[in-house]
Amino acid sequence: MPLFTLGIEEEFQTIDPITRELRSHMSKIVDGGRITLQERVKAEMHQAVVEVGTNICHNIQEARAEVTELRRHIIELADQNNLQVAAAGTHPFSDWQDQLITPSPHYDSLIEEMRDVARGNLIFGLHVHVGIQSRNEGIQILNAVRYFLPHIYALSTNSPFWCGRNTGFKSYRSKVFDKFPRTGIPEFFASANEYDEYIALLVKTKCIDSGKKIWWDIRLHPYYDTIEFRICDIPMRVDETICLAALMQALVAKIHKLMKQNLNFRPYRKVLINENKWRAARYGISGKLIDFGKQEEVPYSDLCGELLDFVDDVLDELGSRNEVAYINEILKNGTGADRQLAVFEKTNDLKSVVDFIVQETKFGI
Repeated sequence: MPLFTLGIEEEFQTIDPITRELRSHMSKIVDGGRITLQERVKAEMHQAVVEVGTNICHNIQEARAEVTELRRHIIELADQNNLQVAAAGTHPFSDWQDQLITPSPHYDSLIEEMRDVARGNLIFGLHVHVGIQSRNEGIQILNAVRYFLPHIYALSTNSPFWCGRNTGFKSYRSKVFDKFPRTGIPEFFASANEYDEYIALLVKTKCIDSGKKIWWDIRLHPYYDTIEFRICDIPMRVDETICLAALMQALVAKIHKLMKQNLNFRPYRKVLINENKWRAARYGISGKLIDFGKQEEVPYSDLCGELLDFVDDVLDELGSRNEVAYINEILKNGTGADRQLAVFEKTNDLKSVVDFIVQETKFGI
């Protein structure tokens, strides 16, 4: 079996410990982090966002060690600068209109092009890269894996609040990001050439300057031989991030295994997958998704059990059985959104929700 290497990127909030508002880190965390973390830490468009990314990891255990180390470093640097770090897809009450933008020609051009759509994109995600053998194999795997994106997404839901409101969604982050072009579930592509021709056309017609501005929920990375999963909210706990990354890796490995046996997983149309994505955003793991094979809606827990059965035969080869099994803990204890909402119901205080997120971000570190 190929290695199916992993790379994990997490986007964190920097928090004022007194007001619990988002607060600019003024590059102190990024600049300080680069002394020890080099290119594994970088600024994002909003100054209250800091992103960290692992090196290439050969298995899920390496990934856990790196994700834990990166979180620990960022939390320590924040503490040294009188800040806190929070892992959630949106901040419970800070307003995007109050946030400072990182000075950069790249971000300046993005705001010039997209105006308030860019300024309002105050969201925090988890991106997971899974290594592939070739782009042609990658596009076939991507076509099949699209079906499972809502299943994965539901487990990550961690953004129920926006600008001080309980939105009624388990993940409002995706609703914010929907305002951007070239987001959401991608279309079916017959080959890597067709995929690359599409990107080349957009570059030629000045829609984009590179494939990096394809922001779909899953994509072939424009520069690396990876499939990049981009659909998830950043989870609160390391355990959740590692569980989701292990599940993504297992799905890629399973589809690859079927392909090598000349077996196909039926690709579903984007319009159908979008129905499940909406349900995942709205209800998380508490609702029902559609089983398009049976043509009926099914409790999320039932489909999740089928998903675990589907990937079961590759878990031992990948060494990720325990990590994927953490799904059962998420089903039992709730996603980040469920746990945020429980704190709010108990306290009726969004500052208490922020305090809870900050503590959960440190869990297991």
